Amino acid sequence: MQRAFVTPRRSLPLGVSTHFVGILNLTPDSFSDGGEFVDQAAAEAHFLRMVEEGAAMIDIGGESTRPGHTPVPAEEEIARVVPFIRSIRERSDALISIDTSKAAVAQAALQAGADIVNDVWGAQRDPEMPAAIGENGAACILMHNRPIEAAGKGDVIESILSFLEASIARVKAAGVRDESIALDPGLGFGKTFEENWEIMRRLGELRKLGYPLLLGASRKSMIAKLLKLDDPRARLPGTLGTTALAVQAGVDFIRVHDVRENRECADVIHHCRHPAS
Repeated sequence: MQRAFVTPRRSLPLGVSTHFVGILNLTPDSFSDGGEFVDQAAAEAHFLRMVEEGAAMIDIGGESTRPGHTPVPAEEEIARVVPFIRSIRERSDALISIDTSKAAVAQAALQAGADIVNDVWGAQRDPEMPAAIGENGAACILMHNRPIEAAGKGDVIESILSFLEASIARVKAAGVRDESIALDPGLGFGKTFEENWEIMRRLGELRKLGYPLLLGASRKSMIAKLLKLDDPRARLPGTLGTTALAVQAGVDFIRVHDVRENRECADVIHHCRHPAS
């Protein structure tokens, strides 16, 4: 029987090919494209372009999660994302994930037309988050995170697995189904430079929990530091390297800024491995 990631809108087959998640930041201060899509018309055009380029899902964020970001109140985050989701829903039936750790934002976004909650704190920061996901019948992406002070202590894969097991238990207790859960090891969140690359080398070990994996390395500082690049847009070749590694490791979802280039990278690898498909 074909495995799938199940959302209220549609299911995505697993184990056939890699799915790409397009990044759309409706924020003025995101590390890579802050302020570029605060205009709704520009944001809608970019959303539709990423879908045309092959994104299976668009991940919308109303608060930057970059290191040193300034937190915003839930009301402001809602004001950034909900009008956009309502508007784009009139033009597109594409899957939408809401990138938030606040239950109030998740609730508002889901009611406006989002399908998935992508929580960078794995539904462990806001105690109401599991219920917000479960009561709306939504799917979720649970990411590993921890304070930077904990970075470099112990085995990073063991830390990720332990944290995500607790996240899974929380959302399942709130009624979220197994087939609607995906996991993200959280590159760049509470990890040292060396730990980020160790995760890349050990992606296969994260399959122990039995859930689909999402990887988000696009334009991140781990690439910048390795290649000595300040400009986030200059990090595309390095990003493509992480995408190639992820595809070969069987990662199910890859979250990227540059959809077409990353999808073409994956298409080449997939064709080499499965020429008849």
